[in-house]
Amino acid sequence: MALSLEEISDRLAIQDLLVDYCHAIDSQSWDALDDVFTPDAFIDYSAFGGSSGTLAETKEFLAKVMPSFASFQHMVATSKVTIDGDTAAGRTICHNPMVMENGDVFWCGLWYIDTFVRTPAGWRIQRRVEEKSYMTSPPSS
Repeated sequence: MALSLEEISDRLAIQDLLVDYCHAIDSQSWDALDDVFTPDAFIDYSAFGGSSGTLAETKEFLAKVMPSFASFQHMVATSKVTIDGDTAAGRTICHNPMVMENGDVFWCGLWYIDTFVRTPAGWRIQRRVEEKSYMTSPPSS
């Protein structure tokens, strides 16, 4: 099935949005998330014990929790995106190593279950729910 130029453009814009999210989180640029999510977005990180709520609540949670890690990377891949006009549904793998202050590393594997909407400013995530696949425990000291 051949894709139209609009469908190709939409898919690339959504792919860029997923990358923008990772860069915002990994650079701790919380206000950059305003260009990733809709103002009324619902974001649920509870699968890993995190927050669940609005964009403002999520930014507050991230600003409090993420600096406690020495480093981390969010790597996304194999997105399955279904576009229906001005909305889209997506399921994207995320592999996330987290380095603790003492150097121990644990790994989170998850899927982002997303609802995207086309806005006047471009595609945005309106709903994100993390679905846990695995999490390793950090090595004992």
